[in-house]
Amino acid sequence: GLDIGSSSIKVVEILHDRSGDRLINYGVSEPLSEAIVDGEIMDRQLVHEAIANLFDSRQIKTKTVATAVSGRAVIVKKILMDRLSEEDAKEAIQWEAEQHVPYDINDVSLDFQIINPNMDQKKMQVLLVAAKKDMIQSHAEIIREAGLTPMIIDVDSFAIQNAVEANYDFRPDEVIALVNIGAEITNVNIIQNQVPHFTKDLSVGSNSFVEGIQRRYNVSQIEALNALRGRGDAGIDVAPIVQTACEELSVQLDRAIAYLKSSGDAEKVDRIILSGGSARVPGLKEFLNMRHQVPVEVVNPLQKLSYDPGLFSGDDAQNMGPVLTVAIGL
Repeated sequence: GLDIGSSSIKVVEILHDRSGDRLINYGVSEPLSEAIVDGEIMDRQLVHEAIANLFDSRQIKTKTVATAVSGRAVIVKKILMDRLSEEDAKEAIQWEAEQHVPYDINDVSLDFQIINPNMDQKKMQVLLVAAKKDMIQSHAEIIREAGLTPMIIDVDSFAIQNAVEANYDFRPDEVIALVNIGAEITNVNIIQNQVPHFTKDLSVGSNSFVEGIQRRYNVSQIEALNALRGRGDAGIDVAPIVQTACEELSVQLDRAIAYLKSSGDAEKVDRIILSGGSARVPGLKEFLNMRHQVPVEVVNPLQKLSYDPGLFSGDDAQNMGPVLTVAIGL
C-alpha cells in the first residue's frame, strides 16, 4: 500500500496468509516540502526519488502497489439511477455522470458501485466516482518512474474505510464520521453499514495549524511543528489555534449531517474516528467532542493486524497507526 501524501510518503507491506493479515514492513519518507499541492504533484523528480528511496531503505522487494488519490480533482457522489443490471449500468453511467460531474466527461476516469439495488422496483442507489484523467495518469507515471507497478488507484476516503472496517465492529445502525487530517487536505467520509453516505475532501489540514502557531507566537515552521507534536516550547498553547482552524471542518461536518437528514440517510453521527498524521494533535479530539457532542476517538488500524513489535523499534505503534491508515487500507 503506497500513500503519496502532500507532506510525506507512507508505504506498508501486508502479508495475507491462512493465519490472517500480518504487517511485515512499513516506512515513512522525510517531509516533502511543497512537492505536492492540493493532491497535484508539483515536483515530479523529488516525489519519485522519495518513493524509490523509501522502498530501498526499507528493503521492500514487492514492486506492485495499490495507491490512492484525493483532492479537488476527485468527485464522489451517491446518485439515484433507474434500476439496471450491472452490465447495463456500465453503459448508462457515462450519461448519468455528465449530469453530476462539473468537468468534461472525456477528461475524467469513471467508476461506480451499486450500493442499494433493492431500493424500490424502479430505482437503485449508485456510488459514482470520477477523477480527472490527467491526475490519474500523472499519479501512475510517477509510480512507474520509481520502478513500481500501480495495480489499483483508489480514493483516500475509501482506503480509510477499508482500514477502519477491518479493525472495528460497528452496529448496522451506527453512523460513523471518518475524518482523516492530512497536511493540506482533510478527507471526510460518513458511513453506515459499510455504505459511504457522504464523502468530501476539504482544503483544511495541519498546515493551517502550523501557520496559525507561527503567526501567533512568531516562531519558525520547525518550532510550530514540534509544538503540534507536543515536543515544543511549553509556552506555546496550540489548542486554541487548532480549535480556530477546525471550526471550518466542524461547519462542514454540520452541513454534511444536515444534508444526510434532508436526504433521509441518517439523523445524526454517532461517533467520529480520526486518522492521519494530525489525528493526535493536542486539543483536537476534545474540541470535536465538545463541538459535536459525540464520542471522538483516534483510529487504531493495527488493532486486528498482527505484527512483530520489533518492527516499530524507535517508533510508537500507537502513534504510527493513524499515519499509516490510508496505506493499510490500500
